[in-house]
Amino acid sequence: MSGVWGWLTDPAHWSGEDGIPQRLLEHLEISAVALLIALVVAVPLALLLGHLGRGGGILIPIGNIGRAIPTYAVIVTLALTDQIGISPWAVILALAVFAVPPLLVNTYVAVRGVDSDVKDAARGMGMTGGQVLRRTEIPLAFPLAFAGFRTTTVQVVATATFAGLVGAGTLGKYIYEGFSIQDYDELYAGVVLVALLCIVLEVILAAVQRVVFRRTGQGTTRQQLMAEQMDEAMVVSV
Repeated sequence: MSGVWGWLTDPAHWSGEDGIPQRLLEHLEISAVALLIALVVAVPLALLLGHLGRGGGILIPIGNIGRAIPTYAVIVTLALTDQIGISPWAVILALAVFAVPPLLVNTYVAVRGVDSDVKDAARGMGMTGGQVLRRTEIPLAFPLAFAGFRTTTVQVVATATFAGLVGAGTLGKYIYEGFSIQDYDELYAGVVLVALLCIVLEVILAAVQRVVFRRTGQGTTRQQLMAEQMDEAMVVSV
């Protein structure tokens, strides 16, 4: 541990193109772009199907299959294609594929979990289907959907470490570089940095989630209980 601490506190590792700030920025950029792609693909579809009450029998298996797909294999496959090659996009697209199923399922479940009496009351007030979705279902489903986003975000950031395999930088580069040259101080320093990043993101997103529940007045509703169950599931998976 003293060697790892010495590596982390060495000023030379905090500057330049191979410095920790640069690798951290690359890590966050790749994760953010992958999450954005996944959100654009998954959320509109999940909102539509959740509002219509259809597709649950298909989405749940998709979510299970998505968890079973090895992200490492997807990265390697994309990196070997002529269109993508060894580039950050191989990692970004693989992470997006990894993130779509949980976002799709969690958002769908959140919308479907909105109390039917509330939706009936909204329709009784003369709201159209689109208005019910925008004004009732989305606001009430948002806390639970955000809980799913929180879990997915932490998992994507942790998995982005694979970017070091295809020369895309990120904090994962320290792990693979340290392993290749048998510099275990660098290797374990990379592990520590990734772990700390995930912990910090988890704490921040958990605080945001509590604020969302508090402001939407859903602190004791079924949505919160479901979100807590999702948190427990994430801890088990980690």
